[in-house]
Amino acid sequence: MTAPTDTTAAAPAGEDGEHASAPQGRPSPAFGRGSPYGLGSSPLRTDALPKALGIYPYAADLWAEGILWGAVLRSPHPHARIVSIDTSAALAIPGVHAVLTAADLPGGVGGSLGPGGRPVLAGEVVRHHGEPVAAVAADHPDTARLAAASIAVEYQLLDALTDPEQAFHGPALHPDGNLLRHLPLRTGDPEVVGEVIVEGLYQVGRQDPAPIGAEAGLAVPRPDGGVELHLSSTDPHGDRERTAACLGLEADRVRLVVTGVPGAAADREDLSFQATLALLALRTGRPVKMTLTREESFLTHAARHPALLRYRHHADAQGKLVKVEAQILLDGGAYADVSSEVLAAATAFSVGPYLCPNVFVDAWAVRTNNPPAGRMRGEGALQSCFAHESQLDLLAARLGLDPLEVRRRNVLATGDALPTGQAVTCPAPVAALLDAVAETPLPALPVAEPDTEWLLPGGPGGAGDPSAVRRGIGYAVGMVHMLGAEGADEVSTATVRVSGDSATVICAAVDAGQGFATLARQIVQSVLGVSEVYVAPVDSDQSIAGPSARGRHTWVSGGAVEKAALMVRHQLLAPIAADFGMSVELLSIAEGKITSYDGVLGMPVDEALEGKELWATAQCRPHPTEPLDEAGQGDAFVSIAFCAMRAVVDVDIELGAVRVVDVTVAQDVGRALNPGQIEDRIEAGVAQGVGLALLEDLRTVGGVIANPSLTGYRLPTALDTPEVRIAALLEERDVVATFGAKAVSAVPAVVAPAAVAAAVRAATNLPIGRLPIPPEDAVVLAG
Repeated sequence: MTAPTDTTAAAPAGEDGEHASAPQGRPSPAFGRGSPYGLGSSPLRTDALPKALGIYPYAADLWAEGILWGAVLRSPHPHARIVSIDTSAALAIPGVHAVLTAADLPGGVGGSLGPGGRPVLAGEVVRHHGEPVAAVAADHPDTARLAAASIAVEYQLLDALTDPEQAFHGPALHPDGNLLRHLPLRTGDPEVVGEVIVEGLYQVGRQDPAPIGAEAGLAVPRPDGGVELHLSSTDPHGDRERTAACLGLEADRVRLVVTGVPGAAADREDLSFQATLALLALRTGRPVKMTLTREESFLTHAARHPALLRYRHHADAQGKLVKVEAQILLDGGAYADVSSEVLAAATAFSVGPYLCPNVFVDAWAVRTNNPPAGRMRGEGALQSCFAHESQLDLLAARLGLDPLEVRRRNVLATGDALPTGQAVTCPAPVAALLDAVAETPLPALPVAEPDTEWLLPGGPGGAGDPSAVRRGIGYAVGMVHMLGAEGADEVSTATVRVSGDSATVICAAVDAGQGFATLARQIVQSVLGVSEVYVAPVDSDQSIAGPSARGRHTWVSGGAVEKAALMVRHQLLAPIAADFGMSVELLSIAEGKITSYDGVLGMPVDEALEGKELWATAQCRPHPTEPLDEAGQGDAFVSIAFCAMRAVVDVDIELGAVRVVDVTVAQDVGRALNPGQIEDRIEAGVAQGVGLALLEDLRTVGGVIANPSLTGYRLPTALDTPEVRIAALLEERDVVATFGAKAVSAVPAVVAPAAVAAAVRAATNLPIGRLPIPPEDAVVLAG
């Protein structure tokens, strides 16, 4: 057996026109000898400096000899029948090399459907605004866009179904019907009635991932009739399999090379983009590049599921929950995608991190003619968190209890059961998280001085009266699952190779901003004592690692890297141990040195590795889960992470303007593998949550997206992002998780909107039931 070879990824061309290598990064000075490294340290991310300097290679920077440019014609209607498509005008434009419609797909219109029923190009019916209808390849991007715009499509307009509540009785939008999934959850006695009952109706809007870079990629035809795709994919093997199926090709004839993912808070699930790009390259026999405009990006990728949630909480006179009833409705948009999985999380976590013996929930995900919804950080759990935390605030107000106290009286703990019947076997330090947040001092009140006017809601020169500003303090607790759910086969494979004094990690886990490449280096450094560690570029020729979602790479891919590194460690230490007549277990590696238990042996790792080349491949597969049954029961999740948060806001009660002053976070992390990176991820999650709480809403009018731009879709800026204080990173290790660590990115994004809403509720004494919170909901009317 021979060691595997390195792979390279496409990158922007150099001056000679050749593709340069685009690895995930070589060690920065923070990884140099004599510097702290390994698990528990906080080295600088190796892509930090290139990204800050603007020299990091992204998919939009790709180039190839003989390149053509792609463009897509998209439907201006949310629902219409395609009567005819005339491409003659586009084909007559000089420089146009190909025009494709659904009829050009393998198998024709019937063979164009991808997973979830989403077509690569619409052939008979368009089901959402912006759906791809035709594609063009030309020798200049402007020519391609002009040609796409010149394609004449005759539409027969159909009524758009945009209200998810009407989807149950409206006309079927798809051969499979409008109901994507109905998930009931039943546990306990339905006849139980509490001494105190509170009810609420809650609504969560459509949050867009708004990635730093719009979708872009390059497709290069191969001599064997296949195609090579260079994309900012977060799931290279999944995208390859789905694209190959759409192309009618064997999977091994499609290669996907991951190139410069510019941050991803969600999967890039628009299959039509990569499949269309590949089809254009195969049709023309030349490389084809496509870079979407920001408007196209908003129109084409999946956003967070909008939700409507009706809740009724029953409690005794002391505030202990006795029954929770809920109805949850998720708008999946035009196609199925991952709505079933999102619904499972929303349902299972509908009560939150609290004990309740009787739970009765009905949850549905439905099709509409709204934009497709998909996976986005904390999917499902976020929508439910806003509702169940709002309900606990109502309960506290009804009973005259402190909001913290009503939560303390109901908290979940290790060994308790979820409403799904699954025992919480992982650490669940919910009470400790609440205590840590409560014990952190509150921020100071604003001082009435001219140079602090910008701290008021609305900023300096605002129309508001400072005397109308009220401060509010709100609390929220939430939970997310890690890895896949309901029987998903979670697996990852990694290879670690050591040659001389450096090591290489080969793993198809995409670093989409969560810092996996840095973590992989730290793992190898800790296990082998080698400071110089490189992470190979990712492509689909490597063994499968799965998608970058739900923090799974820390556990699954990190576990595979650790196992492979431990195998290499044994290869290194076995002959040394034999020479000294002892077992490998009596040798240790620390601070770049191999030492024996008795102190007789003390050898630098570099010396032991001199002239050697060692490698091993390993796989990590966590314990299996099972689908929820017809009563919503089952062990559906591998593990759960928890977070508590306190938000402090200032509200101008006359204008409804809100400024988030401070967010204090206590989080259950299992083990802090990279404390600096954990704090960064928590801060990012809070910023995303604040965005949904106050600003972010991809609005539709009759199914047509009304604000597909970064001016219309409001994102939080540095001035909107509050000070984020870490009250505690609780390190109670999860014994079944790799290193005992838990995912950290999603749960702050889940909890922050609920905490901000609670603080606005406290400042205004108004029922805050919508996210994002519109100004009119925070206005206190005089009299």
